[in-house]
Amino acid sequence: MKKIIALLMVLAMVFALVACQTKPAETEKPAEQPAEQPAEQPAEQPAEQPAEQPAEQPEQQAAVDPESIPDTMTSADGKYEIAFVTDVGQLKDKSFNQGTWEGCKLYAAAHGLSYKYYQPANADQATDDDRYDAMKAAADGGAKIIVCAGFMQAGALEKAAKEFTDVNFIFIDGWDLGLPNVAGIAYHEEQAGYLAGYAVVMEGYTKLGFCGGGGGTNPACCRYGYGFVQGANAAAEKKGITVDVKYSWQYGASFSASPELQTMAAGWYESGTEIIFACGGSMFSSIAAAAAENDAKVVGVDVDQSPESDTVVTSAMKGLSASVQWAIAKNYDGAWTEIGGNGTGTMLGAENDAVGLPTATWSLKNWSVEEYEALFAAMKDGSLVVDANFPADHVFTFSNANVEVI
Repeated sequence: MKKIIALLMVLAMVFALVACQTKPAETEKPAEQPAEQPAEQPAEQPAEQPAEQPAEQPEQQAAVDPESIPDTMTSADGKYEIAFVTDVGQLKDKSFNQGTWEGCKLYAAAHGLSYKYYQPANADQATDDDRYDAMKAAADGGAKIIVCAGFMQAGALEKAAKEFTDVNFIFIDGWDLGLPNVAGIAYHEEQAGYLAGYAVVMEGYTKLGFCGGGGGTNPACCRYGYGFVQGANAAAEKKGITVDVKYSWQYGASFSASPELQTMAAGWYESGTEIIFACGGSMFSSIAAAAAENDAKVVGVDVDQSPESDTVVTSAMKGLSASVQWAIAKNYDGAWTEIGGNGTGTMLGAENDAVGLPTATWSLKNWSVEEYEALFAAMKDGSLVVDANFPADHVFTFSNANVEVI
């Protein structure tokens, strides 16, 4: 049997493909989610990478389309047991928030539990007080477990967790806060980025772009970008060629779409860039629009974004929905101490089938699923190691000179 995250992720991707009337995800590698987060840096960053999560055996579950589950419900007693506090941006952003929310809904629906989402006030200008207020509203509303999305939740989450000690908190894209009722869940985004960078170079693209959110301070986006360049470099070395990568955090501080971002992306495409990794939630719509105008291409992020635009060649994904369900189950299965307050947090990646590319929907023609699976297997067994320690100045140095970052 596959691991629980792999099983749930495969099911989740099947639902998405059915909804979009695409072919079944027979060869799909699990991973999914959106990432909208502001540029300000949290008070503390984790001192080390969270521990890898050991393999587990799943139970068979019936397939349910998350879109068939209403986003809002009315519970008989006015209490909502599973709560989701969103990151900045829209709930249905086709990325980080939506992927996390679908995990909450799927678990709640499968177990007959009430659920509700809470959005902090002031949108992308939300403060720690705004985030705390949303968490307090969830706890006061009867939540037994609160899922908080995004690294900017740290300060508010620590305050809320100390106050509401009978509530468990899942910190997505987060880390261990040293509190028994907080479980930090993070991902090896550098692995997903590597797979995407390797794939597009093997496909034949030599003029690449990376446009990241968070202003260069968001660890998840930084890992995605660093991995993307490493993968492009490795593939270029294998092919004996040199590739160029335009690399920028400009206009991505708030992870929002903007005319300025679209203009910048259009300028890249007009000057020869063939494909851009759009790494930052709603930034995707601006970059995809620029690609459509210039007959160019895009790499999506967090979830399979191919249904959103014909410009998407592939997506660097992480298993948001599946890992949220897995973490919530720890709470209800009496196994919370395995992930909550464990001193390290939990880091999920290829070893857990929690990152990958959507092989059933990608448009790659010159790099096969079999070749991808061989690369993924090497990453999974540890024979291929992707560096996660991105340089703070984002200046990359490689032993070979097959990629030029400009």
